Amino acid sequence: MAGLAFLAPSLVGVGGFLLLPVGVVLGISLARWDLVGPAHWAGAGNYRSLLTDPAFGQSLAVTAVFVLLVIPVQTALGLAAALLLDQRLPGSTWFRAILVLPWISAPLALGVVWRWLFDPSDGAINGLLGHRIEWLTSPTLALPSVAAVTVWTNVGYVALFFLAGLAGIPPQYAEAARIDGAGPWQGLRRITLPLLRPTTLFVLTTGVISSFQVFDTIYAMTQGGPAGRTTVVAYAIYREAFVNFRIGRAAAMSVVLFLLLIAVTIAQQGYFRRRTTYELG
Repeated sequence: MAGLAFLAPSLVGVGGFLLLPVGVVLGISLARWDLVGPAHWAGAGNYRSLLTDPAFGQSLAVTAVFVLLVIPVQTALGLAAALLLDQRLPGSTWFRAILVLPWISAPLALGVVWRWLFDPSDGAINGLLGHRIEWLTSPTLALPSVAAVTVWTNVGYVALFFLAGLAGIPPQYAEAARIDGAGPWQGLRRITLPLLRPTTLFVLTTGVISSFQVFDTIYAMTQGGPAGRTTVVAYAIYREAFVNFRIGRAAAMSVVLFLLLIAVTIAQQGYFRRRTTYELG
C-alpha cells in the first residue's frame, strides 16, 4: 500500500494523459463522426474501409520508405559524431552544443526555413549549385529531401546518447584490446559496438517511433505532395480528421499506427535481447 501511495501521482498522470486518450481513440474508431454532429456507431466499418483504401496503403508504404531512409543514416552519423566527440578534441564542447541545436528547435519552424532553402527559384541551395532543381515538387526528390532534413535534425540527439553510452564503457576494455594487438577498426567492431547495444536499442526504438509519427516537417515542407509521395501516416491521419472531417476513420488509422509501432518495437527488442549486455562490471 505504501508503494502504491508513492506511485499514485505518476499513475494519475499515466492514466489521464496516456491510457485514457488511448481508450477514447479506440472508442471513436468504432464510430462515424464529423466532429460537429452526433456520433453514430460504425463497429468495425472504419477498419474494413481502411483495408480497401489504396490511399492508406500508400501512406503506409511512404512511411516505411521514409523510416528506411532516415534511421540507418541518422544512426550511423550520430555514432560517427559521438566517436569524434569522445576524442575530446579542441572545440568539441562547442561542436556538441551546435550539433544538438536543431533537435531542440521547433520542427515546424525548421521546416519553414528548409522549405525556403529548397525553393527552386530563390532558395539558397539552388543558388549555391547554380542551376534549378525541384527539390520538394519532384516525385523522386521530395521524400529524400524531407528525410535529409529529419536526419539533420536528429543527428545531435542520437550522438548525445551514443556519447553517454561510450562514457559508460570501462577504458580498460579498449586498453586490453590494444595490448592484444587489435587496431582501431577491430576495437570498434569487437569491443565498442557490442557494448553499445543497449544504447543502440534505445536510439533505434525511439528513432523508429519518431519517424513513424513525423508530421511537422511534412506539413511545413510539402503538405503531403507531390501526388502523395510524402503523405506519411501521421499526415494522412491529420488530413482525414481535420480536412475531410472523418474523425472515426482517422481514429482507426491512429489505432493501426499504434499497433504497428508496438509490433516493430517488440521485434526490435526480440532481436537485441540475446545480443545485449547490460552488466559491464
